[in-house]
Amino acid sequence: MVTIKDIAKAAGVSHTTVSRALNNSSLIKNETKRKIQEIAKELDYVPNYSAKGLVNQKKYLIGLFFSSMRKGTSSSFLADSISGIHEALDVNYSLSVESIDTVVLSELNLQRYDGVLVMSQSDEDQHFIDYLREKKCPFVVVNRHIEDPDIPNVVADDAAGVTEAIDYGISLGHRKIAYIGGKENFRSTNERKKGVLSSLKKAGLPINDAFFLTGDYTLESGLHNMNQLLSLPELPTLVFCGNDDTAIGALRAIRIAGLHVPQTISLIGFDDSPVVSYLNPPLTTVHKPLKQMCEQATFLLLSLIGGESVDQKKIQLSTTLKIRESVKTVMENKNKRI
Repeated sequence: MVTIKDIAKAAGVSHTTVSRALNNSSLIKNETKRKIQEIAKELDYVPNYSAKGLVNQKKYLIGLFFSSMRKGTSSSFLADSISGIHEALDVNYSLSVESIDTVVLSELNLQRYDGVLVMSQSDEDQHFIDYLREKKCPFVVVNRHIEDPDIPNVVADDAAGVTEAIDYGISLGHRKIAYIGGKENFRSTNERKKGVLSSLKKAGLPINDAFFLTGDYTLESGLHNMNQLLSLPELPTLVFCGNDDTAIGALRAIRIAGLHVPQTISLIGFDDSPVVSYLNPPLTTVHKPLKQMCEQATFLLLSLIGGESVDQKKIQLSTTLKIRESVKTVMENKNKRI
């Protein structure tokens, strides 16, 4: 295996200079850096991160902990989270993906990690966050709003995004609006429901309890809950779904019943997963900047790991309504089956 000393010999410099050049140190001239990097490439040098970690006391491993990877976490949510982290993660680092609901704290070895990203979806994660804080492990909480200003936190304004979506539906004449939410113990469920209720109250519209259903963010729960709505004597004209998977399941139920979107019922989702713009019809949805949230959280965590001073510990990104073809203008009483 080629070592730093081999590169130093070929370049005619000290191994300290090679080490600094390969780590892009400002102490080394750019011309020298380029020369050393070219020699390293010619010699097919591969960094030994295990040895490097022994020197600077780093493990080069980041832990990513979801509330649960079995329930309530869609495949697109999982993929976008990991993709966003990798966009920002230093090439030296590896990522370990775990699930809080399967972790036994007494058996958890935090010394494996340089830091932890907590993709928190539920208030039930708080015990895990408190444990990280107690053990002084660098961490950032992503996705769930944390009231404590001392806890690094990167979130999106879910409620505002939902309110914008429902306001849009109301502007098109929708008055009978239903909501299929996620798991009841997930903060996102409450935030998104709050957005629906806020918009309805602002418009002075009645709140029909039969139109508010609880799911678990899966395709199956979208289909099941949509079937329940379709069994009601009076149909909603618009259904807001707590995430895109729920909306896809709801779309399937509507099709099976011989009805049509948006002619019979309009649909709005949440997340803006890549597939929904290719549905028939393309789904109107709230874009949650999950990748950007994870990028920001990773940059923040790396700063904490590096011992840097962090001025902004609370970062909130805006959502965007993506208007497509699953919502149509309706007259107030036009909700019959077609």
